Amino acid sequence: MGIEKRLAQQIQHGTLELRFEDGEQRAYGTGRSPYAVMRIHRRRALRRIALDPEFMVGQTYMDGDWSPGEGGLLALLEVLLANFPPEHTQGAKKWLMRLARPLQQWNRASAARRNIASHYDHDEWLFRGFLDADLHYSCAYFHDPQISLEAAQRAKVEHIRRKLLLRPGDRVLDIGCGWGSTALQLAQSEDVHVVGLTLSREQQRAARERIAAAGLEDRVEIRLQDYREIEGPFDRIVSIGMFEHVGVPFYDEYFQRVRDLLTDDGVALIHTIGRFLPPGVTNPWIRRYIFPGGYIPSTSEAMAAIERVGVCTTDIEVLRLHYAKTLAHWQARFQGMREQVAAAKSESFCRMWEFYLAVSEAAFYWRGMMVLQLQLARQQDAVPLTRDYLYSGRLEEQPLHSVPEQAVS
Repeated sequence: MGIEKRLAQQIQHGTLELRFEDGEQRAYGTGRSPYAVMRIHRRRALRRIALDPEFMVGQTYMDGDWSPGEGGLLALLEVLLANFPPEHTQGAKKWLMRLARPLQQWNRASAARRNIASHYDHDEWLFRGFLDADLHYSCAYFHDPQISLEAAQRAKVEHIRRKLLLRPGDRVLDIGCGWGSTALQLAQSEDVHVVGLTLSREQQRAARERIAAAGLEDRVEIRLQDYREIEGPFDRIVSIGMFEHVGVPFYDEYFQRVRDLLTDDGVALIHTIGRFLPPGVTNPWIRRYIFPGGYIPSTSEAMAAIERVGVCTTDIEVLRLHYAKTLAHWQARFQGMREQVAAAKSESFCRMWEFYLAVSEAAFYWRGMMVLQLQLARQQDAVPLTRDYLYSGRLEEQPLHSVPEQAVS
């Protein structure tokens, strides 16, 4: 079926208008909002998209075949995602997907290093240009929608710090430490020693420079090391935005390592993008250009592995639209440096990066993405019985395993 015929049949929510270079215009849908415009620079774009929509929408944008009109990329993606829901595969296609998924996520240590380097070893100035001042490359926490990106990222780490229940002298492992942002904030606020792991040489270099500048070399250590290679034990483990790079075939091994590395009374906090929808596959354009080997887990996939390993889930929190707001901030900052990026890299790179940010933001609004914070422990009494400590700062006074005197016969 040609793409124009398919558009005429499928656009039932909102309106999509195509504008061609020769002045021709075509509109599909209801004529009402949401209203999106796609300016077609080369008619080949429609043929290419019709052959492989999941990949070619992004590819043709990178190639300059089309541009968004009024409302920008996000408005266009709203209409497309609202009218083209995820396909529920059946029969042979479903079995092919099941066979392909493990190969797409085969993140053994050597492959994981290559995949991480392909994204995180871009020039540091690029990330400094669109991230917050502390270089957090993960979902922020907007307890107040009006706060700045910097404040929201600090709030995220503070929220996680409370969930970790840090004690003086604790040894903390940060799996996927990025540029050392969380490790630095934890060490600045608590008397703890943090070991951060990254597979990116650029991140390790920059993180070590930041630690030296902060005078925290005796309390924060950054290693170029895979989580499968480190020896414990650790009192606390934190992992922010790294689980998306593990891959379903390695979930059991990952959570087994978390369990084995924890002390008996240890606590872990895993912060990851998740999906409200059942298990699926990574978009092929994202897999090719942005996160090779990456996969967003459904809650059921993560929980099944945790249950098999036998670690206790002591708290689950779902952050819904916080990442959409974070990505909007990143996109605005990227647009502010777009000319510089185009001059240093290319127009195609700029289009790739802005499409990545826009389609990611759209996924949190209209494709069932969210963020999971999983608090884990080897013992169920390792954390307080209620969530009061997260918001009041008060910890329960009695040991959690104590028995009230009147209950003793």
